[in-house]
Amino acid sequence: MDYRVFDTVAAKASLLGFGCMRFPQKGNEIDEAEAEKMIDTAYAQGVNYFDTAYVYHDGKSENFTGRVLSKYRRDSYFLATKLPCWLVQSVEDAERLFQEQLDRLGTDYIDFYLLHSLGEESWNRMVELGILSFCEELRKAGKIRYFGFSFHDEFSVFEKIASYRKWDFCQIQLNYIDTETQAGMKGYLLTEKLGIPLVIMEPIKGGSLANLPEDMVKIFAKVTPGASPASFALRFIASLPNVKVILSGMSTMEQLVENVSLFSPLSPLTDKERAAIEEVSAAIKSKVRNGCTNCRYCMPCPAGVDIPGNFALWNERAMLNNVGAIRWFWGIGMQDKVKAKNCVGCGQCEELCPQGLSIRDNLAVLQHELDELCK
Repeated sequence: MDYRVFDTVAAKASLLGFGCMRFPQKGNEIDEAEAEKMIDTAYAQGVNYFDTAYVYHDGKSENFTGRVLSKYRRDSYFLATKLPCWLVQSVEDAERLFQEQLDRLGTDYIDFYLLHSLGEESWNRMVELGILSFCEELRKAGKIRYFGFSFHDEFSVFEKIASYRKWDFCQIQLNYIDTETQAGMKGYLLTEKLGIPLVIMEPIKGGSLANLPEDMVKIFAKVTPGASPASFALRFIASLPNVKVILSGMSTMEQLVENVSLFSPLSPLTDKERAAIEEVSAAIKSKVRNGCTNCRYCMPCPAGVDIPGNFALWNERAMLNNVGAIRWFWGIGMQDKVKAKNCVGCGQCEELCPQGLSIRDNLAVLQHELDELCK
């Protein structure tokens, strides 16, 4: 197993991290017997970074993960979990939730503790409430060892948060499709400049980059016969030196075995493989429904519509056909008040759009198509 060192804290972590949000299931419950075998196998093969959160598996992941790992010496692995910022309205809330997490995990301390899923609004609230100071006190008391954040918002917000203080680490979404999404590659380069070690989530984009159309699979097979599409996605991220852990939410033993093999040891990408990734990326992006670049010149919308957010989902549906993820985001993840249906047709956005997009017509079409998808 390959390992990388978090330069800020000298922690030596396995490059492959076990993401504990997609355990195998029986119905709506974790298949505990199979999931335990997977954790045991990962640990035996050198994986020492296990990432969970308060809300994973409907709140059951922390309990299960902590229980399984308790059979091993506590200093032989790193345990990461996250403060659910959307549930925090006071320091007392944060204190109560943290203690609950310790109890769930059956531990006296957490190695890597993150403010979960920060965006502009939640970040401002955490600062105003004094939650960062609270977490620093936990760190001084030895209840958390390393303090960081995970992120889902625009680069400008990421820049603000990353530059605010000296972070031990942070966690962003990054893969060869999302180089210009959320923090993206600009965010990666900023962490290099600021010296913030990175943990990467969604390297395979929720499995979408492991299940590509046959014509794209053939592009990869031509340069490296037998290599899976998922392996290209993981090795792309592993080629970035400031990435210290790559999280994979593995749901089957087969996925675990393949990933462990891939990182034991890691083979650097060849020039031909990099070219193949660029070709596949271009092929995927060519399927977009419109050319929204997320420049946000159209924002704010007078009616409150998140125009780039709507287009991002619509385009992702077209590019990757990831029906399950889009259903979740459209049905649960996106607030009703920012959806396309709230457009009043004023046309202000089209006057400002440098791409000359037919925004009003596109919004109407995408609302219908995504509603139909979720029926």
